Amino acid sequence: MAARSGVFLLLLPLLLPGLAARGPAAAAAAKMKVVEEPNSFGLNNPFLPQTGRLQPKRDPSPLSGPAHLFRLSGKCFSLVESTYKYELCPFHNVTQHEQTFRWNAYSGILGIWHEWEISNNTFRGMWMRDGDSCRSRSRQSKVELTCGKSNRLAHVSEPSTCVYALTFETPLVCHPHSLLVYPALPAALQHRWDQVEQDLADELITSQGYEKLLRALFEEAGYLKTPEDIDSVREGGAKALAFQTLENCSEAHRELWKEVRRLRSVLTQHGIPYAQAAETPPSEHGGPRTPTDGTAEQLRGDPGPRGNTL
Repeated sequence: MAARSGVFLLLLPLLLPGLAARGPAAAAAAKMKVVEEPNSFGLNNPFLPQTGRLQPKRDPSPLSGPAHLFRLSGKCFSLVESTYKYELCPFHNVTQHEQTFRWNAYSGILGIWHEWEISNNTFRGMWMRDGDSCRSRSRQSKVELTCGKSNRLAHVSEPSTCVYALTFETPLVCHPHSLLVYPALPAALQHRWDQVEQDLADELITSQGYEKLLRALFEEAGYLKTPEDIDSVREGGAKALAFQTLENCSEAHRELWKEVRRLRSVLTQHGIPYAQAAETPPSEHGGPRTPTDGTAEQLRGDPGPRGNTL
C-alpha cells in the first residue's frame, strides 16, 4: 500500500498539466474566479460609489418663481413607464433609469433646472436644460404644472428627439392665481411693472417695447435667463474673451501666436507629429490689422473647427 502511494505521489506532477489541458471544466474544478460586472443605475443605486453615479454638467439654477412651490425643492417624484423609471426633482433635475438587471442598464439626466416658461404673464412650465448629450445637442425637459389631489409625476413623453414633456400634478397650483407672475415679484419690481403699464397706457412705449421691458424685469427677478447666462452655460461656464479695442485684440493674438510656436517646438523636440494649420502669423512691427470674417467669428465666441491647431 505504501509503495502504491509513493508511485501516485511521483505521478501527480505529471497528471496536473493533463487535467488543465482537458478544458475549462477541469480547470474550474481546481479554481473559480468570480467577475463582478459594473452596474449603472445612477442616482437610484445606493451601493454605487459617488464617482460612478450620474455627473451633471452644471449646478441647478437658484430657486425662483412662486414661493409656495419652494416646498417641492428637495423632494423627488418617480413614474415607471414601460421599462424606464423617470424621476423629477423640482428645482433640481429630471433623470431616466432603465429598469433592468443588465450590467449596462441606461441611466441619464434629461435636464437640469434652468428657467421658467412665462406666457400671458403666467408661469406655464419649468424648463430643465443641459441634460446628457444626445447627438449634437443636450437633452432637455419641460415640466407642466397642473392641478391634482396630490403631488405626483403623472405623465412623461418625448414629443421630439431629445426633448421630453412631463406633467406634474400638485394641489399647490389649483388656485386660479397660484401661477400669476405679478404676485410672486418683490415689491420693487411690482412698482416697476406698474410704471411700465402706465407708460403703455400713456402711449410712451409701444407694445413691443412693453414686452421687452417685461422680459428684462423677469430676467432681473431670476425667472428667465439672460442671453449672457445662456452663452455662459453653452461654453461650459467660461465666458468668451472680450476686447475693448482692436489693439488689445492684436496684442492677445501675438501672445497666442508665441504660445503656438513654443508648443510646436516642444512637439518637434519629442518627435510628435501634428497637423499644420494654414495660419498667417501676426506682424511683429506692423500696426493692427482688420480681422477677417473668420477671425471676427472667433471673437464673437465661435470656437471654430475642432482638432489639433498646433
